[in-house]
Amino acid sequence: MSVPTNGNGRLDGAVVAVAGAAGPAGRATLLRLAEAGATVVAADADAARLAEAVDAARYAHGGATVVGDTVDLLDLDATRAWADRTEKEFGRVDGLVHLVGGWRGSATFAETDLEDWAVLEKLLVRTVQHTSLAFEAPLQRSGNGRYVLISAAGASKPTAGNAAYAAAKAAAEAWTLALADSFRKAGGEEGPRSAAAVLIVKALVHDAMRAERPNAKFAGFTDVTDLAEAIVGVWDRPAPQVNGIRQWLTPQP
Repeated sequence: MSVPTNGNGRLDGAVVAVAGAAGPAGRATLLRLAEAGATVVAADADAARLAEAVDAARYAHGGATVVGDTVDLLDLDATRAWADRTEKEFGRVDGLVHLVGGWRGSATFAETDLEDWAVLEKLLVRTVQHTSLAFEAPLQRSGNGRYVLISAAGASKPTAGNAAYAAAKAAAEAWTLALADSFRKAGGEEGPRSAAAVLIVKALVHDAMRAERPNAKFAGFTDVTDLAEAIVGVWDRPAPQVNGIRQWLTPQP
């Protein structure tokens, strides 16, 4: 059974894993996926925050299956075990949404601290490598799987103080597009059955940020609820139409 692609925003019967699920974007995504009818398998390194996010999604949509798993995504074996465990328990995996984030920067290019790169390479690149390698086969078996990476506009137009961050994001995009090519090749003449896509934001904003800075305009920022809607929308189009795309959720620089 493959997840229906009918443009109605429903994911009934789908099993979707979310990596980095405990932050504001993760919470919004868990809520939207549960609302869409998906079984949601959330992972994060912070067990306490993960439990809160899972409970919020579960209680908001009575009857929704939302579970949490504390996973070290910097450990490839642990990430593979999470993918295997998810497929074994639920019988399928139809999506992996990669929300692991982090930011470090400097005032000028000359002041760049290469320790920032050491940290961001792990958070923003290594975790993508591990989730993509772990979930490629289950997503292919799904028949309509999706791997969704959230990237930043800065990867396409790096600024002087964001060299490490932009480079890490660009590397993560390239890795995800390589996964898309793998799906393309596996599909042969009929086209890919599963897809890898990149959603690009300038930055994210949520209600707590607005409350803290009521006069800020957050120009070009994407609300986490809009991001969650775009994530669900990746299933609304056939795999060949979304495989390898870079979808901008903010004006393209």
